[in-house]
Parts: sequence; structure tokens; C-alpha cells
Amino acid sequence: MASMLLYLLTISFFFLSPSLADASPSVPVSPGTICDSTPYPSYCKSVLPNRTTNVYGYGRFSIRKSLSQSRNFLDLVNEYLHKYRSSLSISAIRALEDCCYLASLNMDFLSSSFKTANGTSETLLPVEAEDVQTFLSAILTNQQTCLDGIQSTASARGIRENITVPMSNDTKLYSVSLALFTKGWVPKEKKSASRHPSSKQIGFKHRRLLMKLSSQTMSTIYESLGQRKLLQTSGSDNEVLISNIVTVSQDGSGNFTTINDAISAAPNNTNGVNGYFLIYIPAGVYQEYVSIPKNKKYLMMIGDGINQTIITGSRSVVDGWTTFNSATFAVVASNFVAVNITFQNTAGAIKHQAVALRSGADLSAFYSCSFEGYQDTLYTHSMRQFYRECDIYGTVDFIFGNAAVVLQNCNIYSRQPMSGQFNAITAQGRTDPNQNTGTSIHNCNIMAADDLASSNTNFKTYLGRPWKEYSRTV
Repeated sequence: MASMLLYLLTISFFFLSPSLADASPSVPVSPGTICDSTPYPSYCKSVLPNRTTNVYGYGRFSIRKSLSQSRNFLDLVNEYLHKYRSSLSISAIRALEDCCYLASLNMDFLSSSFKTANGTSETLLPVEAEDVQTFLSAILTNQQTCLDGIQSTASARGIRENITVPMSNDTKLYSVSLALFTKGWVPKEKKSASRHPSSKQIGFKHRRLLMKLSSQTMSTIYESLGQRKLLQTSGSDNEVLISNIVTVSQDGSGNFTTINDAISAAPNNTNGVNGYFLIYIPAGVYQEYVSIPKNKKYLMMIGDGINQTIITGSRSVVDGWTTFNSATFAVVASNFVAVNITFQNTAGAIKHQAVALRSGADLSAFYSCSFEGYQDTLYTHSMRQFYRECDIYGTVDFIFGNAAVVLQNCNIYSRQPMSGQFNAITAQGRTDPNQNTGTSIHNCNIMAADDLASSNTNFKTYLGRPWKEYSRTV
């Protein structure tokens, strides 16, 4: 799965900014010259050291400075929350809490990026370069998400004066870092992606899933899947390695009664060598808000099928949540896999933005899942994602975000919107010309859902709209 994901994202999204010069990145150039190849030349010249070096030197300096600024911004938001929390609206508090969360992710991404860039004199492996470009792209997405949340709050004026001004400069710095890294380390012509070192190289083949499990466990899983096997690896034994399996059962007959408790039991920061931590979720309606944090890597969730295993919630912007934290199910841990599950947000069209699933999980995959909502159903927020043979229901911007995402062989259903509205299937949020992001819809069916098909009122449905300046959907 991961190898196929990387291959599809590589051929779909990798375009370099035409503004970058063609000179060799190892040749020393002046700060003014190199800054002219970034989206913010004047700002770039104000932050780079006034000495001549090559692109690699400028890139390392910029990423290191970005890391320092990300720490300062997190401290700033935490201090503001501590000082003014009692006078802020609940929506403003939630927006700032989102900013803290996103800023902490940015610190992690920048730390990893600097470690990679600083560990080599010049060239990187293509996979390493793509990883860093993905991290730096996600950082800009996180900045924009923080800003969007703040701007939508009723008490945004004071926050804008104290938070958004420094955030604007940080965003420019992150954009400069991405531009310099792209110029210095990212190959101008991409070849087929090599094997990702952290992946298990799972790929779809004839809907098969073979796992190293005990006979009793295999029997349980096979019964839940109706004897269907879904995934296959490229390894010699053609099996998906499972390190452990737990069952969620609301009647107490399983290992856990809630999905979140099962997630908490998963090991932290695994590298996938020992396989996936598998959570089996039998048929039922699970009314809980699920969050998979960044340290719960290599989780696999398998349900009993679409409309059988249902995870549901009803948070919405109208009820005081930000779009970001309205999600019924949210995941940021890398290498996440979900199979045979329905994700719902039942707030309804009248509640406006209400997310069923938000993913910022790198190298994540969803197979035979359903995402059901109205406005903003599926939030493909950031990083690299893959969806195959899934059903997606919604009205306004119901596939949106700024991930590098492929939707393949999916069914996309437009529902009946509110009076005066029109349907827009996609709203892609690329804000920078060097982000390796975009939405690719491949071999999918686009149809009217039953409520729209039977409606006596005509509603326009558009394939998408350009949500941000560099929006990209194919």
C-alpha cells in the first residue's frame, strides 16, 4: 500500500516552481540572488546572513531559524491563552488551542527536516528529499489552518494584533525554507519513487489481505471480513505483519469498550518492523470522538463493513467548534490504515462546517470506507494519503484540505444542500507554489445521492473550486 501510495503521489503532484533558477545549488551565490527565487524576496533578504554561500548553506540556515521561530510562536500562543483565557469566547479558545497543537507539530516537522538537511553536505536520497518537502509543505498548511481558525472567531481582533502579525512573518520564513530546500535538494526530474524505508510496502492486489496471526485470530478477522482478503505486500512471504490484535466491544466481551481506549493501548513511536497494531471493531454504532495522536504509528483498524461499523459524532462550527476540531475521527499518526468502516458527522447541512474525518497522517490509507456528512465531510488536511473504493457524501467543499492525496475507484455522492446553496465537491487548499500537494481523483464515480436525486428542486453541483491561491486538483 505505501509503495503504491508513494508512486501515485509522485506521478501526480511533483511539479517545481518555475521561479527557481537553474544554477547548480553547490555554486556560491549572493543572498539577494538566491532570495529572488523565493516567494518573498524582500523578507528573505532581511533574514538570511549577509555572506555568500550556496543554496545548501542558505537552506540549512533558514530551516534552523524556522525551528527557532516555531518554538517562539508556540510559547507566544500558550502565554496568550494563559493570560487572556477568562476573557475569550469558547470558539476563540478552541482556535488558539488548535494553533498550539499545530505549532507543536511544526516543531517536530522542522526538527526532523533540519536533522535530515544538516546530516548531509549536499545530495539526499529522493525519498529523504520528498519526506522533508512533505514536512515543510505541511508546516505551511498548519499555519494556514491556525490563521483560518482565528479569523473565524468572534473575538479575533485582539488575537489578530497579538498573534497573527508574528505568525505572518513565520509563514514567510517557512515559505522561504521550503523554496530553498526545493531548489537545493529536490530533484528537478522525478523518477519512480524508491522503497520508503519506514513502510511495510503494502499494496492492493486482487483485494487480498494476508496476515501473520494465530489461527484463532485469523478466524475472527476472516469472519468479520466475510472471507474477503484485502491487502498484499511485495515481500517474499506476501503477508502483512501484525504485531498485536485487540478487539473493541461495547458489551464488554472484547479487550476494550471504546476505540480510544484501544488506541491508548497501542505502543508508542513504533517503526513498523514488527508490524501493525490491529484494532478490530465489530459491527455497531460507536458514538465517540476518536483522536489518534502522532506517537501511535502503524495502527490498522478493521471493521465489519460500510454501514456495519459506524463511528459517529455531530460537532460543528455553528455549535462553537473550529472546522479543524469538529472532526468525528482525527488521525495524525503516520502509516495509519482503515478498512471497512463508516465515519459520520450527523450535524446536518444547517450546521455548516462539520467534519466526519480529518487526516494529517503521512502515508495513510483508507480502503472500503464511507465518509458521510454535508459541508466539509472529508478533511484531507496534510501529508500523503490514499483512498480506494470508498464512498464520500457531502454538499459544500466536502473533499477539502491540502494533502497530497489520491482518491481511486471511489464513489462520490453529492447530497441535497440547503436552499440557496450549490454543491462543490472539492476545495483544495494549496497556498505556496513549492508545496508538493494536490488532490488527484482517479477512476471515481460522481453521482447524486438519493436525497438529491429525488429532489424537486434543482441544485448546481461543481467538481470543485480553488479554495486557496495555488489550488491544484486533477
